[in-house]
Amino acid sequence: MTTTATSAPTVTVGTGPVSFDDVVAVARHDARVEISPESLEEVRRSRAVIEALAEDADTAHYGVSTGFGALATRHIPVELRAQLQRSLVRSHAAGSGAEVEREVVRALMLLRISTLATGRTGIREETLQTYVAMLNAGITPVVHEYGSLGCSGDLAPLSHCALALMGEGVVRDVAGEKMATADAFAAAGITPVELREKEGLALINGTDGMLGMLILAITDLRMLLRTADITAAMSVEGQLGTDDVFAADLHALRPQPGQALAAANLRKIMQDSGIRDSHRDPEACTRVQDAYSLRCSPQVAGAVRDTVEYAATVAGFELASAVDNPVVTPDGRVESNGNFHGAPVAYVLDFLAIVAADLASISERRTDRFLDVSRSHGLNAFLADDPGVDSGHMIAQYTQAAIVSEMKRLAVPASVDSIPSSAMQEDHVSMGWSAARKLRRSVDGLTRVLAVELLTAARAIDLRAPLTPAPATGAVVAALRGAGAPAPGTDRFLAPEIEVAFQLVASGAAVVAAESVTGPLN
Repeated sequence: MTTTATSAPTVTVGTGPVSFDDVVAVARHDARVEISPESLEEVRRSRAVIEALAEDADTAHYGVSTGFGALATRHIPVELRAQLQRSLVRSHAAGSGAEVEREVVRALMLLRISTLATGRTGIREETLQTYVAMLNAGITPVVHEYGSLGCSGDLAPLSHCALALMGEGVVRDVAGEKMATADAFAAAGITPVELREKEGLALINGTDGMLGMLILAITDLRMLLRTADITAAMSVEGQLGTDDVFAADLHALRPQPGQALAAANLRKIMQDSGIRDSHRDPEACTRVQDAYSLRCSPQVAGAVRDTVEYAATVAGFELASAVDNPVVTPDGRVESNGNFHGAPVAYVLDFLAIVAADLASISERRTDRFLDVSRSHGLNAFLADDPGVDSGHMIAQYTQAAIVSEMKRLAVPASVDSIPSSAMQEDHVSMGWSAARKLRRSVDGLTRVLAVELLTAARAIDLRAPLTPAPATGAVVAALRGAGAPAPGTDRFLAPEIEVAFQLVASGAAVVAAESVTGPLN
């Protein structure tokens, strides 16, 4: 899988597993997709196998000449098999609730295309190419929040996409306008597909939705982990803490890989801090140890890193998978299997919600220390200009606390739940889609919590003047001020400043500012 480095990159599917970068490029940056000639040849080869089975009038073949799920015992005559596929998609497009984000639907579509292009599903070439055309035209089927149990894949979400492929249902065009699929297809010059044997099943029987959300979350968390090291360094600096505890030899005593990476970041970010240098004299500084939220930040952020990378390993295995049931094996057999079960993905989605909540929790604790005169080492109460008249960042911390509390609830695993379905044929399900949906909310919450810490720590650093911050943290403070969050002063409307900080974190601009001094962070 490759992405060309142009203003309009093209992702070629079929030269190997799609990559994280490919998924992000298509989902968020509208990269175009094409199928490799080798993949199309394999698609044609496996389709011939399915068509041979379709001509078998005597033996039932699941998904070709039978019903689905608990209805698989019904043999479907030849004249009803096209209706069988249409009925499958129409009935399974049963989602409800709010619309799923465009980037999630585009990721889901790319990942289904990737599986179809393996030649293991028996799809026709023209059906696959029409799916690619829909994605490249920027047509996004309307997919709803509820409907997937994460077993037999993300059936309802994928069915809404398959319904659009048939020219039915509702989509949003490239400009975001909601319209009938038939109108969007006509405007884009796309001819709807008439599904043939097994194609409906091939289009909907995958874990693509939960996997797409996992990849997007991992991408975001990798950036947020570098941001968390930046905000931790700013808090240590602003609270007159020590960077001695981040020394490499100390972390070598506990060789957790993520911990060492986080500690290295903290050393780089705090290098040459005038604030830190002001209290190096042991006779002038009576504190023996900093609080856990300062001193243990590499241990916590490092453990989060290691969990994220484990999740990335699982996602990598999934990207190399062809999830469908039944599948056409390389030697031409058509075999039923259980690879559509979302357990591997569901578990790591839940793991990530847990660690995101804890990373937010330690960030909130660092923020709170700035606001308490008994712990802030000489700063005004709540960092207020005139405490009592002004409230400073008192309620910004409330906002953080509310988000962290919500994230703790979101950390309750979805994957431990299972509700039997399809008349007990599908009697154990993963709930991976639900795990993915709550993780997206958790990642958003973490971004906002880190933004409040950044805003608060920047205010404290400014209040330490004439002491000067490290060049890296100073660059982050300058970026914040340049983005529209003013220097300390009397109370003002605080929500817009929190939004400025949020955008600085969410866009990665905070990391860019720090790395302009430190070079690439881990």
